[in-house]
Amino acid sequence: MDAHKFQSIDEYISLLPQELESVARQMRTILKEAVPQAEEIISYNMPAYKYQKVLFYFAIYKNHVGFYPTGLGIEAFKGQLGEYKFSKGAIQFPINDPLPKELIREIALYRYHQVTLPG
Repeated sequence: MDAHKFQSIDEYISLLPQELESVARQMRTILKEAVPQAEEIISYNMPAYKYQKVLFYFAIYKNHVGFYPTGLGIEAFKGQLGEYKFSKGAIQFPINDPLPKELIREIALYRYHQVTLPG
Protein backbone atom coordinates (compact mmCIF):
# COMPACT_ATOMS: atom_id res chain seq x y z
CA MET A 1 0.00 0.00 0.00
CA ASP A 2 2.91 2.37 0.57
CA ALA A 3 3.42 3.05 -3.15
CA HIS A 4 -0.23 4.01 -3.66
CA LYS A 5 -1.20 7.66 -3.24
CA PHE A 6 -4.59 7.71 -1.49
CA GLN A 7 -7.21 10.28 -2.48
CA SER A 8 -9.67 9.70 0.38
CA ILE A 9 -10.18 7.82 3.63
CA ASP A 10 -12.78 5.65 1.90
CA GLU A 11 -10.15 4.62 -0.63
CA TYR A 12 -7.57 4.00 2.13
CA ILE A 13 -9.95 1.67 3.97
CA SER A 14 -11.15 -0.08 0.81
CA LEU A 15 -7.59 -1.09 -0.09
CA LEU A 16 -6.78 -2.60 3.30
CA PRO A 17 -6.75 -6.37 3.68
CA GLN A 18 -10.27 -7.46 4.62
CA GLU A 19 -9.31 -8.48 8.17
CA LEU A 20 -8.10 -4.92 8.88
CA GLU A 21 -11.02 -3.00 7.39
CA SER A 22 -13.26 -3.26 10.46
CA VAL A 23 -10.53 -1.88 12.74
CA ALA A 24 -10.03 1.05 10.37
CA ARG A 25 -13.78 1.71 10.29
CA GLN A 26 -13.92 1.63 14.11
CA MET A 27 -11.06 4.09 14.39
CA ARG A 28 -12.69 6.37 11.83
CA THR A 29 -16.01 6.26 13.71
CA ILE A 30 -14.40 7.06 17.07
CA LEU A 31 -12.58 10.07 15.60
CA LYS A 32 -15.56 11.37 13.59
CA GLU A 33 -17.83 11.13 16.63
CA ALA A 34 -15.26 12.82 18.88
CA VAL A 35 -14.65 15.76 16.56
CA PRO A 36 -17.44 15.95 13.97
CA GLN A 37 -16.31 19.46 12.99
CA ALA A 38 -13.01 18.12 11.65
CA GLU A 39 -12.57 17.60 7.94
CA GLU A 40 -11.40 14.17 6.82
CA ILE A 41 -8.34 14.40 4.60
CA ILE A 42 -5.35 12.38 3.52
CA SER A 43 -2.06 13.78 4.78
CA TYR A 44 1.30 12.00 4.63
CA ASN A 45 -0.74 9.33 2.79
CA MET A 46 -2.67 8.55 6.00
CA PRO A 47 -6.22 9.34 7.14
CA ALA A 48 -6.10 12.65 8.97
CA TYR A 49 -8.53 15.05 10.63
CA LYS A 50 -8.17 18.77 10.17
CA TYR A 51 -9.77 21.73 11.89
CA GLN A 52 -7.79 24.90 11.15
CA LYS A 53 -4.78 22.55 11.08
CA VAL A 54 -4.26 18.80 11.23
CA LEU A 55 -5.31 17.52 14.65
CA PHE A 56 -4.36 13.84 14.31
CA TYR A 57 -3.70 11.00 11.90
CA PHE A 58 -4.14 7.25 12.01
CA ALA A 59 -2.81 4.32 10.03
CA ILE A 60 -3.53 0.61 10.04
CA TYR A 61 -0.67 -1.86 10.06
CA LYS A 62 -0.53 -5.63 10.20
CA ASN A 63 0.03 -5.74 13.97
CA HIS A 64 -1.17 -2.39 15.27
CA VAL A 65 -3.17 0.79 14.75
CA GLY A 66 -0.95 3.84 14.69
CA PHE A 67 -2.51 6.96 16.19
CA TYR A 68 -0.64 10.22 15.68
CA PRO A 69 -2.11 13.04 17.81
CA THR A 70 1.13 15.08 17.66
CA GLY A 71 3.63 15.32 20.49
CA LEU A 72 1.32 17.59 22.49
CA GLY A 73 -1.48 15.02 22.46
CA ILE A 74 0.83 12.26 23.60
CA GLU A 75 2.54 14.32 26.28
CA ALA A 76 -0.80 15.26 27.86
CA PHE A 77 -1.94 11.62 28.08
CA LYS A 78 1.25 9.63 28.58
CA GLY A 79 0.22 8.79 32.13
CA GLN A 80 -2.78 6.93 30.68
CA LEU A 81 -0.84 5.08 27.96
CA GLY A 82 0.85 2.59 30.28
CA GLU A 83 0.21 -0.66 28.42
CA TYR A 84 0.58 0.79 24.92
CA LYS A 85 3.78 1.38 23.00
CA PHE A 86 4.24 5.06 22.36
CA SER A 87 6.86 7.54 21.28
CA LYS A 88 7.07 11.29 20.98
CA GLY A 89 4.67 11.29 18.03
CA ALA A 90 2.82 7.97 17.92
CA ILE A 91 0.74 5.55 19.95
CA GLN A 92 0.38 1.91 18.94
CA PHE A 93 -2.78 -0.04 19.73
CA PRO A 94 -2.42 -3.80 19.15
CA ILE A 95 -4.53 -4.83 16.16
CA ASN A 96 -6.14 -7.79 17.96
CA ASP A 97 -7.17 -5.87 21.10
CA PRO A 98 -10.32 -3.76 21.35
CA LEU A 99 -9.58 -0.12 20.61
CA PRO A 100 -9.57 2.06 23.77
CA LYS A 101 -12.46 4.19 22.52
CA GLU A 102 -12.68 6.53 25.49
CA LEU A 103 -8.93 7.23 25.52
CA ILE A 104 -8.86 7.90 21.78
CA ARG A 105 -11.90 10.16 22.12
CA GLU A 106 -10.32 12.13 24.97
CA ILE A 107 -7.07 12.63 23.07
CA ALA A 108 -8.96 13.72 19.95
CA LEU A 109 -11.01 16.23 21.93
CA TYR A 110 -7.88 17.51 23.65
CA ARG A 111 -6.28 18.20 20.26
CA TYR A 112 -9.43 19.93 19.03
CA HIS A 113 -9.55 22.15 22.12
CA GLN A 114 -5.87 23.03 21.73
CA VAL A 115 -6.70 24.53 18.37
CA THR A 116 -10.07 26.13 19.19
CA LEU A 117 -9.79 27.44 22.73
CA PRO A 118 -8.04 30.77 23.31
CA GLY A 119 -4.82 30.75 25.26
